[in-house]
Amino acid sequence: MSTVGIKHVAETAGVSTATVSNVLNKPDRVAAATRDRVLKVIKELGFVPNAAARTMVSGRTKAVALVVFDVRNPFLTDVARGCEDTVLAFDNALMLCNSDVSPDKERRYLDLITEQRMQGVLINPVAPTAQWLAELRERGLRVVLLDNVADLPDVCCVAVDDVVGADQAVTHLLGRGHRDIAFVTGPLSMRQSADRRAGCLRALDRAEIPHDALRTVETAAFTVEQGRRAAEQLLASRVRPTAVFCANDLLALGVMQVALRGGLTVPGDLAIVGYDDIDAAETAAVPLTSVHVDGYELGQAAARLLTDEIALGPEHRHERQVFEPKLVERASS
Repeated sequence: MSTVGIKHVAETAGVSTATVSNVLNKPDRVAAATRDRVLKVIKELGFVPNAAARTMVSGRTKAVALVVFDVRNPFLTDVARGCEDTVLAFDNALMLCNSDVSPDKERRYLDLITEQRMQGVLINPVAPTAQWLAELRERGLRVVLLDNVADLPDVCCVAVDDVVGADQAVTHLLGRGHRDIAFVTGPLSMRQSADRRAGCLRALDRAEIPHDALRTVETAAFTVEQGRRAAEQLLASRVRPTAVFCANDLLALGVMQVALRGGLTVPGDLAIVGYDDIDAAETAAVPLTSVHVDGYELGQAAARLLTDEIALGPEHRHERQVFEPKLVERASS
């Protein structure tokens, strides 16, 4: 089967190959009637543009990358879908990458993204610094951070106010009479963990409760299995907490599993609050109280900022968009 080329399209439409190229890459430069005629021929002949050739002309592929900690996390899956739908609407492709909170794996993906001449990257960074960002810019990459990075003002970022969200969760538990509260989180080196712990402490300050009243259990990852391990540690302690706030819903579901299997009632013996409000929170054995965050909307916002920077170039103005979370009360607390 022969492949239809751009020259065949041009001859059939009665235009130059340059005009066909403009219809594909810079359609605003072509008169509407001519553009419609060329597009009709493209459809009739089944012409598919050569992506490699277009990259040689433009210097960039029609693709961007999304780098997140772990797309198995349902919240990050929602973020990825919001990014994908928005990027696709601008006729770009999205490459999905998991860093697994590994600086080395993140670096390898960023090298690949640079080698593939992608237009930009949406990234949930492992350890963002000014030097790290400058190195990406030197590669010619446009960058949008999925992180609340107030100390890097010269970059677009989209995030959730995790201090506010955690404050809401702990304030809720304090209002239910709990004073022995545990905080279960992923690595505290991550900004999300640090901000959510800061929110816990802010709620304690307002209630005039000392910080050491908060038991913090740091896990290796934000997973159900790590939640189970944290719960085993807490429930084996001499004095068991009466409530647990988890830095995401997967950790919370793991804690709930161990508590219920151990014969405890939720929330009678142990109140549990999660974070992200994934679909499984509402359908858990005991519907989970959780801090709601709209991952899809966050992904859309990040992708819009990136496509805007791609389209406007130097005229683009960096934005920092911070979404407000909201506690959703259910039976677990």
